Amino acid sequence: MMPAFRKQDPRMSNPTPRRIVSSRHLADGEGWEASEFEFGLIVASNAFQRWMVKCMTAAGHSDLTPLDILVLHNVNHRGRDKRLSDICFILNVEDTHTVNYALRKLLKAGLLTSEKRGKEVFYATSPTGAELCETYRAVRKQCLLEGLSRMDLSGENLREIAANLRALSGQYDQASRAAASL
Repeated sequence: MMPAFRKQDPRMSNPTPRRIVSSRHLADGEGWEASEFEFGLIVASNAFQRWMVKCMTAAGHSDLTPLDILVLHNVNHRGRDKRLSDICFILNVEDTHTVNYALRKLLKAGLLTSEKRGKEVFYATSPTGAELCETYRAVRKQCLLEGLSRMDLSGENLREIAANLRALSGQYDQASRAAASL
């Protein structure tokens, strides 16, 4: 990882903003802002994944991966049974085998139940899984939400950031399809 660099603008007494990127070779010329965004996304993604695992550990279950936790919360969402394809679609996971592995792990841990209906398998949270999600929610409120409330971010700001991230995910999906066709 390359360190951030600072360039002095001779016309100004203040230095130009720091360009914090993970790969300088991707930040040369135009598009350095995208590299800076991508580095922020990398750091935030890793911090979020670490947070999920620590929060779940505090909630009482220490052997779940970030994907396991996302799958558990997705299955618990709105109390509706979910199929593998539903979960992959909502979480935007292309590798269904990784979600299938998470489902099997959560079933074995007693956090989910499954029911075969025709050719499809539907998953639901068990009472233990639903209770774990509620405990996670309480830890999240105490450890994360109280800290967020002290930041200068309103609910509207967070909704705007979320909308921009969803829009950017579409751009990355489109770029993935374009790269796959090269």
